[in-house]
Amino acid sequence: MASGVKNLGSNKKDSHFYADESSGKIVSEETMQDNFYKEAAKEVLRDAAVQTQHSQHEQASVHRAPAGAAHQAPTGAAHQAPEEDSVENQADDEASLPQVASDTSSPTSDYSGDFDDFDFVEAYDDDPVGADDQMLPENTAPSAIKCAFLGVGGGGGKLAKAFLDLGFTKTLLVNTTVKDQPEGVPEEHFLLLPGADGVGKDISLGKQVLENNSASVEDTLRTRIGKADWVFVLAGGGGGTGSACHCLHTALERYLKSVGAGGKVVYIVTKPTAQELLNPTIATNYESLSADVALHPHILIDNEKQLQLLRGKVGMLGLYPTANKNFAKLLWQVLKLANENSPIQSFDSKDLERVLGTTGRMVIGSTVARDVSKQDIGAMLYQGCLKSSPCPSPGGKASTGVMLLVVTPHMASDPGVSKKIEAALSYVGGRTDTLFSGVYVKEPLPGLIAISVIGGF
Repeated sequence: MASGVKNLGSNKKDSHFYADESSGKIVSEETMQDNFYKEAAKEVLRDAAVQTQHSQHEQASVHRAPAGAAHQAPTGAAHQAPEEDSVENQADDEASLPQVASDTSSPTSDYSGDFDDFDFVEAYDDDPVGADDQMLPENTAPSAIKCAFLGVGGGGGKLAKAFLDLGFTKTLLVNTTVKDQPEGVPEEHFLLLPGADGVGKDISLGKQVLENNSASVEDTLRTRIGKADWVFVLAGGGGGTGSACHCLHTALERYLKSVGAGGKVVYIVTKPTAQELLNPTIATNYESLSADVALHPHILIDNEKQLQLLRGKVGMLGLYPTANKNFAKLLWQVLKLANENSPIQSFDSKDLERVLGTTGRMVIGSTVARDVSKQDIGAMLYQGCLKSSPCPSPGGKASTGVMLLVVTPHMASDPGVSKKIEAALSYVGGRTDTLFSGVYVKEPLPGLIAISVIGGF
């Protein structure tokens, strides 16, 4: 029974009556129950309103207070229902919540998440990862371009060793047998391909082995050579492994692209001697490789011509090593001079790249003019470079040409010699679509030295 209500009995209809002492009124049981439920409903509504109000205060305090402050509210505060939903009660509730300091610039402020915004600083500040232990050292031979040499097969490996001896340490020899590994080549410069102990001049087997191991060659170039802009592929045209080297072309281009190279793949192929070409297998292998590289920049080295130039000067044992060394030094001089300054006229790296990147065959040669007083010195230098070149004679007009002249200080100071040098450059320029030239001053010299590269045949 509610407080302040007195039971007055019941009527004949079993209805009970009560006296409400607070109001002095007499009410029936039905009215009393109705009032009770109404008051209970009001109490529930007030509790719900208070709960909602405190929930809103808690959400607002989470946004205003530092992390964890929302959990510092007094215990049971949410259950203290105000008598009326008034502005004063709201103000009291807000005053009871934790307050946020207005001075956020204090150095003692705790912002635990701020460091994550700058965690990248230490990542970039760390020391870079050290070089791979398998990486070959940088080339010590001066060169205007960043290049690597890849010798494929027995003949290609021997030619590659000549460049390795000059200081082109970014050189790798690839073969199917260790029996053709040149003496004196460190193990880290040699890659043995599994699948056959040599291919016995079988170009079909050679292509199969190289295709099956192209991914391995590509990966080895990245781990041992690293970054190179140009790759010179050296191969013998009569063997089975070397004559199959074009099967690696896609892998080599993929390697250059992966390291961001700006150059191309250049092939240097040796042509068997006239006697060797009498063998049908050797002739077929050479013709196959010649056709494969025809649409790429390439140099053919005529072994028959080299033998004729060196016959009587060296013995049989040193014939090919000497020929390989001479060719390597000849190409190196072109790469080296393009890296040097000239007080007269320079042949720079971009000129070199233009010549090396020309599609088709290139002819490289050199000569020396001991008597610079001759009137036809231009024709003499051009014809001399072709005659003494280890390459087969060219046919037709070239797309690009280079004439590099090396003179003594005395020659450079002589007006008559200077005039003839200009005539020599004009003579070569008339036989190519685009001519690049350079004049360098050095001493001592046996005479006026000329080096030419004619490309695009």
